[in-house]
Amino acid sequence: MSEPDGRPEHGRPPYHYPQWQPPVPPKQTSPAAVVLISGSVGVVILMVLAFLAWGYPGFLREPDGRGDVTPGHWPAASATVVTPTPTGPSTPVALPGARAPMPKRTKPLADPVTCAFTPDAGSPAPKNVALPPDGPAPSTGTIGVRLATTAGDLGLTLDRALAPCTVVNFLSLAKQRFYDGTSCHRLSVTTGLQMLQCGDPVGDGTGGPGYTIRDELFPELTYGRGVVAMAKTTAPDSGGSQFFLVFGETNIPPEYTVFGSIDDPGLEVLDRVARGGIDTSKPGIGDGSGPPKTPVTFTRVS
Repeated sequence: MSEPDGRPEHGRPPYHYPQWQPPVPPKQTSPAAVVLISGSVGVVILMVLAFLAWGYPGFLREPDGRGDVTPGHWPAASATVVTPTPTGPSTPVALPGARAPMPKRTKPLADPVTCAFTPDAGSPAPKNVALPPDGPAPSTGTIGVRLATTAGDLGLTLDRALAPCTVVNFLSLAKQRFYDGTSCHRLSVTTGLQMLQCGDPVGDGTGGPGYTIRDELFPELTYGRGVVAMAKTTAPDSGGSQFFLVFGETNIPPEYTVFGSIDDPGLEVLDRVARGGIDTSKPGIGDGSGPPKTPVTFTRVS
């Protein structure tokens, strides 16, 4: 039989404990030693902070090449168009000759509708523009717009029945000459996404007008040849000034506001740009799209 600690109950030798000793008071650190130690720790901390600040971009300072970013603000998320899974490299492919039918709302909008535009302080505009007017806007009728570009003219017909507030926004930007001098920064000719994206005053997909507009979506939306629609980030109601011009097959979900159509001469211009291909010497966004080899810069939008 054993006790709970496993020691024999009988015949065990007596336990011997160490003889008690009076406690020894701790040694006192001299003031000079305290100062020396504290100083050494401080030097180490300063060296670590200096390394992180200057040797590790992005921790205490912005990465190299970001000196033009407004202090306290990183570039806004790129306005983009969802890219389907590529079926091959982004090289010129056969383009459909016939335009696709325009999408239509099964249920017409109220006439008028009420528009509202939201300032976006986190994404300041490179160009100063006034917000479009809030308030009522007609939801019937069309209006023609001409995009004069270095590659040729593109005629658009903006349709208020599809997206009245988006039309108000586009006309406001055009009237303020926001688009003049901007270039189309993203061409995609991959099967499933054949479009040219434009309207960014920065030129890399991060720019906008300094405010956002609401999505104007409906289930019947499609994006066939001849459609013009708004680009945005993955967040809802995040569009601003960027838009895309569809010249071929584009299979994307109905999450991008369609607000007009492209005329036949404009489609011929887009076809030439598409067949010119993508300038692979310039940076893209990693999905096979990128700046077109044939530059498309707006000289006047009217």
